[in-house]
Amino acid sequence: MTEHVEWSEPEAVAPPVSSAVTPADAADAARLVAFGLQPKLQPARDQEYAELLRRYREDPAFARLADAVATGLGLVVLEVSPRAGMAVTAAEDSVFAVRMGDYARRTSADSGDRFLHGLAHLAVAAMAFPRPEDLADDGYIGRVSVNGVDAFVRQACRRLEEQAEVHGENTDPATDAPGLEAAWRIWARRSSTGATKDARRLAGSTTGIIGKAVAFLTDSGFLQRTGDDGGGTYRTTARYQLQVRDMAGSAAMAELLELGIVPVTDGTASLLPAEDTEDLELAADAGLPFHS
Repeated sequence: MTEHVEWSEPEAVAPPVSSAVTPADAADAARLVAFGLQPKLQPARDQEYAELLRRYREDPAFARLADAVATGLGLVVLEVSPRAGMAVTAAEDSVFAVRMGDYARRTSADSGDRFLHGLAHLAVAAMAFPRPEDLADDGYIGRVSVNGVDAFVRQACRRLEEQAEVHGENTDPATDAPGLEAAWRIWARRSSTGATKDARRLAGSTTGIIGKAVAFLTDSGFLQRTGDDGGGTYRTTARYQLQVRDMAGSAAMAELLELGIVPVTDGTASLLPAEDTEDLELAADAGLPFHS
């Protein structure tokens, strides 16, 4: 008896889909990163930007390519979304990194003022997001004013002065001495507005320093000016929230904690410094969103 064996044709295997990156793909990815480097540009107002964002979110291969382009430029992608666009921040070794020393030189600040400019940026960040839940809530919009930030820091200065008196510390250190004590003493001694013949605030006054900080943040797409009250009022953008959130675990946030102008761990806003930060030292050139 002969056994009949039926043979079937092997199933055709579909040819692999080519995943080669084309020059056009690379150009589109670079274009998206370029849009991300224009912080004031809103995706809702630019059709090409919005289309590239949609492609990033729907095409994983294109997303990986855009991420690679950003990484090659020394950029960190914080978020890609319709609300924030392609939000990127510069890594420390990036050509796009803004350093506190460079920023201070732009403002013609001397070595002492350089430290105050860093404190101004830290204070703006603390006031913009006074509670942890505010920083975590994508829908939260922080609001600050120049005079409000100055009053906030001066209140922290008074608190730190009280602590220094209790501990019997030297009350008159050199103004260029490093450390938190020197910082609050320099700020407390500086005039809030100064005086000019036409009643303008002096650039070296504390409100002048804060004014330069918020102007820089506005130019960088982190704040939007909303009015002239209180020396100038501002609201935060999604990009600024992402920037501060990214810095939350860094040395800059530790310096904020040491200043005592951020919330305590129970989520309530407070000017009191955390109890376990007494031995910390404040980095001389610290400031958001700068690299020291």
